This record gives sequence, C-alpha cells and structure tokens, in this order.
Amino acid sequence: MRVVLADDHQLVRSGFRVILDLEDDIEVVGEAADGLQAVELTRRAAPDVVLMDVEMPGLDGLEATRRITAHDGPSVLILTTFDRDDYLFAALQAGASGFLLKNGSPEELTEAVRVLARGDALLAPEVTRRVIAAFGKPAMGAGGAPAARRLAELTAREHQVLVELASGATNAEIATRLRLGETTVKTHVSRVLMKLGARDRTQAVVLAYELGVVRPGG
Repeated sequence: MRVVLADDHQLVRSGFRVILDLEDDIEVVGEAADGLQAVELTRRAAPDVVLMDVEMPGLDGLEATRRITAHDGPSVLILTTFDRDDYLFAALQAGASGFLLKNGSPEELTEAVRVLARGDALLAPEVTRRVIAAFGKPAMGAGGAPAARRLAELTAREHQVLVELASGATNAEIATRLRLGETTVKTHVSRVLMKLGARDRTQAVVLAYELGVVRPGG
C-alpha cells in the first residue's frame, strides 16, 4: 500500500514515517509540507492513501483533499490534533474517507491506512452520529437527483449490504454475515455506490443515516 504524508511539521511526518515503515505491506512514497505539494505529489506518486493534516500554510488540507478526490483520486485520511466538528464535517464534504486524531495509537494509524487502502470507510459510530446531526438537510445524489429516489432502486440484497455498510462492517464481515462470497460483496457495494450517487463508502454511510435506512444507536 502506497502512502503520501502531508503535514507542515517535519517531526510529525518523520514520526508517521517511522510507524508506517515498520509495516511490511505499507510504503511511504513521499512527503509534502503543504496542501499544494500534497496535490502535486499525489499526481506524481499515485498513492493508495494520503494522510492529510488540516491546518497547513498556503493551501490547507481541506482544499487539498477536495482537489485530490475531485477526479477519483486516492482515499484521504484526515489527521488532526483538533477534535472539532467543523473540521470533521468539512473534511467529509471535501471527499475524505476517514478522520483520525493524531493522539491515536500506532496500531490505529496502520489499521486506518489498511482500511482506506482496501476501499472501506473509517467512520466510528459516534462520528457518524455527529455527521448526521449536522447534515439534517435532504440528501442529494449525483447529478442533483434526490437520493431517496435512488434508494428505491436498490435490490433487497443491495439494501442489506447498505445496512451492513452503515454498521461499519468490512467486505469480509459483510460476506460472513450475509453468507456471500467476498467478490460478490464487492460487486454489491459498487452497485450501491453507483445507484446512490455516492463517491465512496463514507458517503453511502451518511446517506443511509440521512434516509432512515439505519438510525444512530440502532
């Protein structure tokens, strides 16, 4: 798994690199000190995951995330010392697939990279509840079509897969729970995203809560 580190503090980048370089399946392919460097480096290095700080000089991490994800770029994991809702919501709206505080453990960091690299979302239930509380407006799918109308296009099996996605289940876990092959689950997930007009699993989870498919704490 190829990773780019974007943070304006060299010591922070060095610390993340040390943690990630210990893993046999993760390779740090570049470092950026600001958002613009992150965007340019991502285009050149083609990583699977970008670890993105929020507050950086010049182009900040949120705008960098928006530019990186605008054209089906790699997954972006927002890393910050600030447990602030405005950062969380802005990051998800910009296209980030996950959000992690810098005071987490090395194990949490490496697992987050693996989760995003395989196309899963990184949204803890408590984070999801905060997102839904903020996004109380009607959900809209791609092209401006109401997501509720698109929800009706899901088959019964795809609806089950969406419910499992909203619980935070991985493809392997969904396969076990629904007694399906993992390849079949991947196909269903792709169809769910396409029908809902969701860019990734994170957006699909948000839509599932907004549309009442599942409820926080349910």
